[in-house]
Amino acid sequence: MQTIKISTHPEFKEQAAKWFSKNWDIPYQAYLESMQVAIDHLNAVPEWYVMIDKNRNIVAGAGIIENDFHERTDLTPNLCALFVEEKYRNQHLAKQLLNFVKVDCATRGFEKLYLITDMTNFYEKCGWQFLIMVKTDEGELMKMYESEIYI
Repeated sequence: MQTIKISTHPEFKEQAAKWFSKNWDIPYQAYLESMQVAIDHLNAVPEWYVMIDKNRNIVAGAGIIENDFHERTDLTPNLCALFVEEKYRNQHLAKQLLNFVKVDCATRGFEKLYLITDMTNFYEKCGWQFLIMVKTDEGELMKMYESEIYI
C-alpha cells in the first residue's frame, strides 16, 4: 500500500472525490472543490490523503479540514472522513494512515489534531484523548478528541 497526498498527486483528485463521496454520502462536488483548494495551496488546510493498492485503487482515505461542522471553530485542524474499505479492515491501515496524517500535520507546524467521532474505542486505542463534548451544526452533541502530533 502507498499513502499519498492529493495536493501532490492531483491525478487522483477525481477518483478520490468519488470515493469519499460514495463512502460518506457527501456530494462529489464538495470533495472536488476542497481537494482543488489543497492542490492550489500546498501545505495549507484542507488536505486529503488516500492509500492505494498496487492497482492504484483507493482502499483507505482521510482528510484534514479547518472545522468538521461543529461549534468549536478554534479547535483546528480536524481529522475527517477516515474510512477503510471493508475487505482491508483489521490490517492496521487506519493506524498507518493516521500516523501519516500526523507526521504531515507536524511538518505544517501543527501541534494538535482534533476530531469528532462516535468511534471512541478505536481512537482511544490509537492514543487520542477525549477533550470535550461539542455541538454539531445539526445540534447533536458529539465527543471531541485531540491528539498531540510531532515528528
